[in-house]
Amino acid sequence: MPDSTSIPAGYRCALVTGATSGIGKAIVMALRDAGLQVIAVGRSREALDALQAEKGVIALQADVRQTEAFAEILRQYPVDVLVNNAGILSTRAAFQGMDPAEIDNMFDINLKAPLQLTRQVLPGMIERGHGHLFFLGSSAGRAPHPGAAVYGASKAGVSLFCDALRCDLLGSGVRVTEIAPGRVQTQLYRTAMGMEAAGSELYDGYESIMPEDIAQLLLAALRLPQQVDVTRLEVFPTAQAVGGSRMVKTGI
Repeated sequence: MPDSTSIPAGYRCALVTGATSGIGKAIVMALRDAGLQVIAVGRSREALDALQAEKGVIALQADVRQTEAFAEILRQYPVDVLVNNAGILSTRAAFQGMDPAEIDNMFDINLKAPLQLTRQVLPGMIERGHGHLFFLGSSAGRAPHPGAAVYGASKAGVSLFCDALRCDLLGSGVRVTEIAPGRVQTQLYRTAMGMEAAGSELYDGYESIMPEDIAQLLLAALRLPQQVDVTRLEVFPTAQAVGGSRMVKTGI
């Protein structure tokens, strides 16, 4: 049974981008199980249809770069929790060999889209005197990772934005939390590298964080008393250290 007793009073509706798989889907289900109405945003119609069948979930097919697509849903459902999860690592090419379109693509989705969506939901949060903004950052935005110069720059922008936004929101009752994980078992690297290459290089023999682990961290921050704001959660597999590729294989 959903248990909303530990969610701060007044929190009723959440919006999650990149909601159709991986971390986003895990967060949708965790927030739904915590008693919130959840708007799940993604691009895959088939995956959204499956989410729509879940009680307490509203599926919205939208590209996060098209901010006008959110106007109507935000009028109908005042959002108390925004999870800016959608992100892309479209290539792991060295910067000098990267297609210029990939640079724009990663900055548009990873940095510009979360800022624009946050700007849309903030007035309502400030008016109600509460709200929680979550941003999925990355260890690549905190330390250099090979093959992630542009991706890392976009996530570093998210990280600094979160810090500066908290300054702007002091006294508003709106909380801001960045979650910056290391290696998580998702489709992110598989999209950039292909399934087989990502498996052999990044996952096979390594213990990774699972999407459900990130969802539980988010819930832990949300459930803290309203006057407590977790600024940043950096989380790594036990066998990975800060600094990109420093990982060891286990269980082999």
